[in-house]
Amino acid sequence: MYYLYVRVVKAKDLLNNPITMSCDPYIEVKLGNYRGTTRHLDKKTNPEWNQVFAFSKERIQSSLLEIFVKDKEMVGRDDYMGKVVFDLNEVPTRVPPDSPLAPQWYRLEDRRGEGKIRGEVMLAVWVGTQADEAFPEAWHSDAASVHREGVVNIRSKVYVSPKLWYLRVNVIEAQDVQPNVRGRAPEVFVKAQVGNQVLKTKICETVTLNPLWNEDLIFVVAEPFEEQLVLTVEDRVSPRKDDVLGRASLPLTLFDKRLDHRPVVHSQWFDLEKFGIGFLEGETRRELRFSSRIHLRVCLEGAYHVMDESTMYISDQRPTARQLWKPPIGILEVGILGANDLLPTKMREGRGATDAYCVAKYGQKWIRTRTMVGTFAPTWNEQYTWEVFDPSTVITIGVFDNCHLGSSDRHGDSKIGKVRIRLSTLETDRLYRHTYPLILLQPSGVKKMGELQLALRFTCLSLANMIYLYGHPLLPKMHYLHPFTVNQLDSLRYQAMNIVAARLGRAEPPLRKEVVEYMLDVESHMWSMRRCKANFFRIMSLLSGLISMFKWFSDVRQWKNPLSWAEAVHPDELDEEFDTFPTSKPHDVVHALVAGLYMLRHPRFRSKLPSVPINFFRRLPSRIDSML
Repeated sequence: MYYLYVRVVKAKDLLNNPITMSCDPYIEVKLGNYRGTTRHLDKKTNPEWNQVFAFSKERIQSSLLEIFVKDKEMVGRDDYMGKVVFDLNEVPTRVPPDSPLAPQWYRLEDRRGEGKIRGEVMLAVWVGTQADEAFPEAWHSDAASVHREGVVNIRSKVYVSPKLWYLRVNVIEAQDVQPNVRGRAPEVFVKAQVGNQVLKTKICETVTLNPLWNEDLIFVVAEPFEEQLVLTVEDRVSPRKDDVLGRASLPLTLFDKRLDHRPVVHSQWFDLEKFGIGFLEGETRRELRFSSRIHLRVCLEGAYHVMDESTMYISDQRPTARQLWKPPIGILEVGILGANDLLPTKMREGRGATDAYCVAKYGQKWIRTRTMVGTFAPTWNEQYTWEVFDPSTVITIGVFDNCHLGSSDRHGDSKIGKVRIRLSTLETDRLYRHTYPLILLQPSGVKKMGELQLALRFTCLSLANMIYLYGHPLLPKMHYLHPFTVNQLDSLRYQAMNIVAARLGRAEPPLRKEVVEYMLDVESHMWSMRRCKANFFRIMSLLSGLISMFKWFSDVRQWKNPLSWAEAVHPDELDEEFDTFPTSKPHDVVHALVAGLYMLRHPRFRSKLPSVPINFFRRLPSRIDSML
């Protein structure tokens, strides 16, 4: 896509207003019906702006570019100070990697263009594409109606997810835990908190001042480690009341990072803060104080992959620790071209409107295209690349309506739809250019919101490495050697999504929470009648053959279809029946017997990791993508 760029650098020797004896200059760039203005500078005859304007070449309706220098007046109309005019047919074209076009000084002309006047302005005017380095910072004619505070929300950006770790807190025991009420047998448990995540151990079954738990509590934390691990030892006084008996606040930088299951994490004793209540003894008020300790084994797990997205649509399976990463096997190039037939998502000036932008997520890298204002057929033509470490992954591309273009817009960005593409379904080194429907599930049913045009190419760097991956598990070994429970995985994924949404929401411009949650399927863990029915019918179709076999066997038992198998016997079966001992069969039959014995070996001689055929089967693309 081609744009006309105008870089306004500075001006010199401008005349002061004869009435105010000062000059508050600014530049107005006019091309047909589009006008862009720089900020005005107070009392400057040699001002500097260094601002860039971009006009879409498709919408240019004039052959002249006019650049006016004006003096900002507090009362009445701004004063005209001079202009520079360019013929668009004479403007040069610049395509990177060409160096930037050098700006030049231009003498100002009078209002009628009949002669030169005092003052000069430094400008650079060229035609380029959106690949130009000036494009992200430029004022766009396509977004001329956007309020000044909303301009930052329409530009394209690249975001990186925070690096997530699992924090494993093994609460072993505590010493000298004194209840607040003398003579009472304490019911002690430990509450651990990291940020908004709160987990509790069970109540110690033994009534003692030295309780023992030996429980694991798992949290999700993100670099840089801003939160602390806050531990409180509490006494269950009643079902609705817990007394705090001791407290410890520990920075996460204290704990070691474990890169495998083999290293033994050393346990540590930590002092609990003195905590107590005051009580009266005679006429003196004394404070009950005691010093107790808690025994912990804490580590940051680097050999797990911290999941912030559904395993059905996972885009990254690498462990947290960078030392365990393998080299990439390919490059994914995605061109987000445009969209067609988008439906209006809001009302503006009594008419339906849509201000669409795209968000793509693969691995830790998120991208956001620029917002195309006021069009139902936006054209982005933006290209992005990702490193691919596993072909059994999915890229997610969502389309949203930007609702933060002005000061009056306060509600969240609207969802238009999303597209998912599984890399293992793409032929390597082939360019795909397709139109994908944008489907949105609404309370009234499924609705098509438009179509998204994409261009994709998956380039394989090492075919041998890619084939090698198909025999290995999807996730790192720790997920199989020391697996989490299903409930733990759901809870940890929910916490990871919250952390990612909070961190990306702090960027400028922010990638808002509703966008991140939609891309990561925040509600996928919730129960759904629609999904249950779809999964039920999928299971029934899978088991239909087994059900038919049991039905046939039941009919045979009831003599509904008596049949002599001697009449339907196969010659191979008779050959086996009349075989000699020792066998006269070839070696392949004996090998089959050995394979059967190998499958039935003792569990002690089996690996906890899935077998190669199972890994291959799990990596095959499923039909789960078509459930919506």
